[in-house]
Formats: sequence, structure tokens, C-alpha cells
Amino acid sequence: METLHIAVDARGVARLTMNRPERFNAFNETMIGELAQALGHLVADPKVRVIVLCGAGKAFSAGADIDWMKRAAAASHEDNLADARRFAGMLAAIAECPKPVLARVQGLALGGGVGLAAACDIAVAADDARFAVSEARFGILPAVIGPYVINAVGPRQARRLALTASRIGADTALQMGLIHEVAPLDELDAAVERWVHELLQNGPQAQGEIKRLFAQLEVGPVTAEVRELTAETIARVRMGDEAREGFAAFSEKRAAAWIPGDKA
Repeated sequence: METLHIAVDARGVARLTMNRPERFNAFNETMIGELAQALGHLVADPKVRVIVLCGAGKAFSAGADIDWMKRAAAASHEDNLADARRFAGMLAAIAECPKPVLARVQGLALGGGVGLAAACDIAVAADDARFAVSEARFGILPAVIGPYVINAVGPRQARRLALTASRIGADTALQMGLIHEVAPLDELDAAVERWVHELLQNGPQAQGEIKRLFAQLEVGPVTAEVRELTAETIARVRMGDEAREGFAAFSEKRAAAWIPGDKA
């Protein structure tokens, strides 16, 4: 691909790397299309268990490429809408991916780069990471990324980030729930690997079911409909082959079949 590098290891861990370091991995029409395409391929590949979203070079992603934004500003409403829908679809592909997606963040994560991290299930950042929901500085707003930022940090913190467009450090991002761990830059890959190891211990079908179910649940009253949804889901899943293997492995004091490495 023109803007991405993809590598899958023997465990089924895919590293999906945004590869425009000269532009701080700012994304344009090409990268948006390639990210959506790559995610589709990785979801369809049964060998892939976990996806790690990375940025080549010094930055995770500086958000939207300014040249792309200039082209959009000169385009028709219909073209702008189609463009925005493609971006929204790409973020949805990350958030709705049935496999765990982990963001490895270093350097800058600006605008849509924050949206990418927020759409992932887990985000791990280097201590040099800086985040900003920066769209208002350009006279626009974080519309497409807004739902993912709100889901990550809550409405009030999201408004703070969007209205001020100010940069925050990794420690502040951790406190507000935008990321899950901060590590020194030279230990970032080791931190990511610890999360990947934890993810690989668990049933891949169960993880897909978790993502599908949790996407349907909202904070608030546990209604009769919610209770029925959760009851029907667990009743179906615990009758499956993966659940039988998980219970058998626990009873027999052995590693489950989905765990990479020596099963002895």
C-alpha cells in the first residue's frame, strides 16, 4: 500500500503502521481508504488475533493532512459529504472491528489522530506523547471523531478538549481515560507487548462477542430489554465450541487451544 505498512507475526498479531513520517502520518483520502481496506483484510484473515495501530517516525498522527483539508474546502457539498462519510466509515471499522485493536502512540496525536486512538479498544502512549483536539484552531470542529472522544473521556472533558484545542500531555490523557498506560519512549514496545500478551490469553470468539455486546450497551438503567439481550447472548455463547474448550482447559489445568506457544 502507498501509505501503510502491514506485518503479521506467527502469533497472529498484526502491526498496521501509518507510513507517512514526513507528514507526521497526517491522513488524506488515500490513507483513509487504505486503512479501511487493510482493516477489512485483517478482519477476514482467521490467523489475525490482535491489531496494533502504529505511526512511523516521531509521531502517531498529526490528524488530517492540511492539503486534503484545503481541497475539501474548495469542493462541493456533495463531495465534502462523501469525503466525511469515508472518514466516518474508517473510524467505525476500527471501533467495530471484532478483533482487539490497540493504539501505540508516540509524539503527536492531533485532531483526527486523537480520534484514531479513541476509536481503538486500548491505547498505550509514550511519555513524550502530546494530544490535542485541534480542529477549532482551523475554524472547523471535531465532528466525525466527536463520538469516539466523548465515549473515551466523557462529555465534559471532550468539550474542554474541543473548545480549547490545547495540547495535553500523556499523564493528563491517562487521568481522563483517553489512554490506558504511559510508558517511557524506550519502553513503549515492551508495554504494548504486555497488553498484546494479555489479549492473546483469551478466546478470540469471546472477544468478538464482547465488542458486539458492549457496543449495544449504554450507561444508564438496566432495562428488561438489556437484561434479555445479555441473557440471550451468554446462553448462546456458552454452548459454543470455544466455551467448551475454555472450560475443559481450566479443568484439565492446561493452556487453551487459542493461546500461542507451547501447550504442554
